[in-house]
Amino acid sequence: MLTLAHFLSLGAILFCLSVAGIFLNRKNVIIILMCIELMLLAVNMNFVAFSRFLGNLDGQVFVFFILTVAAAEAAIGLAILVVVFRNRGTINVSELDDLKG
Repeated sequence: MLTLAHFLSLGAILFCLSVAGIFLNRKNVIIILMCIELMLLAVNMNFVAFSRFLGNLDGQVFVFFILTVAAAEAAIGLAILVVVFRNRGTINVSELDDLKG
């Protein structure tokens, strides 16, 4: 039988992988956005695990709000990336360091 510690350790591993992915890969914006999504999903798994093992639905309600924010972040982030790619021809973070008005 799976215990709460199993779910929390899996969530911690996913969260650490996403943080490592952000710090190790600083060139591609799409990978950074995917790592942020993985980070939010790891937090969601912890909310659902606590909600299930404590017997109340508050954690699952928070998951719906977090999923809404994650979907909006992905849609807006990808739209911004398309516009940046059309204007600059690249999505490498190291080449997008100047802000011009």
